Amino acid sequence: MIAVHFFENKILLLSQLLNRVPSAGDDLTIKGRKGKVSSVKSMDEKNIHVQVIFEIINNKNKPVVDHSKKKKGK
Repeated sequence: MIAVHFFENKILLLSQLLNRVPSAGDDLTIKGRKGKVSSVKSMDEKNIHVQVIFEIINNKNKPVVDHSKKKKGK
């Protein structure tokens, strides 16, 4: 088994023991976020560093809630 460390820029996201190392261009999901492997660097025979680029999530499309229609209780 190989220790695989997933990074976004210089931030460590996840470390796993894996049998199969992801290759560049693979799609993956880490902590509920979809991303793509940009590069794979072998540090030594048992440690691999994987750089991940995540998709940008646009949260501006949330509907506006109209509170004026709610009943006001006394």
